[in-house]
Amino acid sequence: MAEQQTFDLVVLGSGPGGYTAAIRASQLGMKTAIIERELLGGICLNWGCIPTKALLRTSELYHLMHRAKEFGLKADNIGFDVEAVVKRSRAVASQLNGGVKHLMKKNKITVIEGHGKLAGKGKLQVSKDGKVVADVSAKHIILATGARARELPGMEADGELIWTYRHALTPKMFPKTLLVIGSGAIGIEFASFFQTLGSKVTVVEVMDRILPVEDAEVSAFCHKAFEKQGMTIRTKAGVKALKKGNNQVTATIEQNGKTEELVFERVISAVGIVGNVENIGLENTKIKVEKTHVVINDWCETGEPGVYAIGDLCGPPWLAHKAGHEAVICVEKIAGLHPHKLNVANIPGCTYCHPQVASVGLTEQQAKDKGYPVKVGRYPFIANGKAIALGETGGFVKTVFDSKTGELLGAHMVGAEVTEMIQGYVIAKTLETTEHELMESIFPHPTLSEMMHESVLDAYGRAINN
Repeated sequence: MAEQQTFDLVVLGSGPGGYTAAIRASQLGMKTAIIERELLGGICLNWGCIPTKALLRTSELYHLMHRAKEFGLKADNIGFDVEAVVKRSRAVASQLNGGVKHLMKKNKITVIEGHGKLAGKGKLQVSKDGKVVADVSAKHIILATGARARELPGMEADGELIWTYRHALTPKMFPKTLLVIGSGAIGIEFASFFQTLGSKVTVVEVMDRILPVEDAEVSAFCHKAFEKQGMTIRTKAGVKALKKGNNQVTATIEQNGKTEELVFERVISAVGIVGNVENIGLENTKIKVEKTHVVINDWCETGEPGVYAIGDLCGPPWLAHKAGHEAVICVEKIAGLHPHKLNVANIPGCTYCHPQVASVGLTEQQAKDKGYPVKVGRYPFIANGKAIALGETGGFVKTVFDSKTGELLGAHMVGAEVTEMIQGYVIAKTLETTEHELMESIFPHPTLSEMMHESVLDAYGRAINN
């Protein structure tokens, strides 16, 4: 007999959205359970955000070791062990997986292992190894099943010659030549990692520029920086076919009306993601699915009363911090509190390539397209004392303001540690800060963050050190 259990709230999926929802519900006094078929922490913690950053840290150090002479240091016979690099990345993920287990126990959240699916109003059925292990009832159910890599028809990943991000995290060999299809955050991060460690990487992007969601100036800067590192970048191009051979793949690439065949040892497909909407019982509900994602309102409610959805399952931006924020909004609304609606314009995006990229709000072009009269400020790394001391002089900070009101519309950065700096602008936007408050703020010296101040000053013709 399957175990019968009743809760106030049940969460299906334990990624950053799922486990955050469970914890907040428990804090608000709800009897809470979470259902997970694989590993606590979901894709982000186990197969995404965290382990990729561990890999990129390795490539960053490897890059710096090759620059040792610049800093008066000596380092000879620099090399790496792929197996050891992957082992460290997996250990980091494992440590954090254990942390989520601790949080579930600490917050008295019931963890049910298995595949859950909706089974009628307020009900979920959980199966494991082909057997039903639990029948769960709850007044409120939150779907947080996440998403997976989108596959190109006829070019599906096999884990050997053609990889998705999951395969690229645990490579059994280090490819001398690598094709990366797609230049969004995932594609560019892996392209940067493998290129830095010595692969000859080719990136193919169907759009007219790489990192297409970023400001055009940032995209152009990265394009030049990557090519300088030895990467080959093809924009306005498409991969029409992949032919697998003996330990290699022949790619048919079309660009500017011309087609050619190139051979690579491995291929990474990074062409977006699709929501995990299958086999979770949506077919007998009023829940709408559009383009593989569940449709929700401002409070994460679906078309089915008592059923909510959060995170990657609900579409872009596909970011862990967006999922976590949605989780809190959703649970607090269920609890009768008065949370603020999610403001997508205040969600930062970070890409951990070399150089790093970070942004929040509107690009310059988006602001103009919306009819804003804009003031734009820029400040280069080369003019910043801390950047020069670090030996990291490539990059810039760009700010976009409404010239009428002084509202900060967007901020865009490329260069060392910008993923840590962007939060300053996120806080400014959340507080509805204008140029006046930013100018009056005192930034410590010497820091990279001074460039944030100088960029604001530059927008209004007041830059001091440029």
